[in-house]
Amino acid sequence: MITKMTHVSIHVLNQDSAFDFYTNKLGFKVITDVPMGEDGRWLTVCPPDQPGFEIILSPISKSMYSSETAEMLKELVSKGTFGVGLFTSKDIFATYEELKAKGVEFTKPPRKEFYGTEAIFKDDSGNWFSLAQLG
Repeated sequence: MITKMTHVSIHVLNQDSAFDFYTNKLGFKVITDVPMGEDGRWLTVCPPDQPGFEIILSPISKSMYSSETAEMLKELVSKGTFGVGLFTSKDIFATYEELKAKGVEFTKPPRKEFYGTEAIFKDDSGNWFSLAQLG
């Protein structure tokens, strides 16, 4: 029986830039940062209050995919094709203003929805996330 999920992988276009975005703009903590040969590094981060869940900032490499597939995947990521997940906040309006001030791009400002209040933002690669205050 599956008991929990501990890691999820997000494709990023540049690990150094993603490192800066997730740690300095979103305020995430680095869990692991070790070299992985030619393909960058094993880099995981987590929201500060959720240390048991690691987000792998995974570069799109030609050792994992064919050259053609890697290029297509990079293009899809940069176009904002992938909605990767949902983060929550206790005060979405304050979090929205804080992240905007740090340069985070929002494609939807906070708006009341049937499930709570939600905003949508993009990471530096183009992946988009929901930011919600539920309830």
